[in-house]
Amino acid sequence: MISEQVILGVPEGLHLRPANRLCNIAIGFQSSIMFRVRESDYNAKSVLSTLGACIRFGDTFEIRCDGPDEQEALKAMCEAVRGELT
Repeated sequence: MISEQVILGVPEGLHLRPANRLCNIAIGFQSSIMFRVRESDYNAKSVLSTLGACIRFGDTFEIRCDGPDEQEALKAMCEAVRGELT
């Protein structure tokens, strides 16, 4: 398992459209991908779970990846979260 702390760079926060895009990125990987936000874990491959995390612009949280393509998954997720979702 690998992880990295990131700051959400999407100005609107993770509302439905960027949450859906982020989930579509996560679904493309075999690895398990989770968000750790305010002491709770959320499945990055689930739109409802991602929306439930209530992540806002500027929030810091952890992305955790575990599986055969975890390096690639973590890189793609971090890039997306830092502002390439809009």
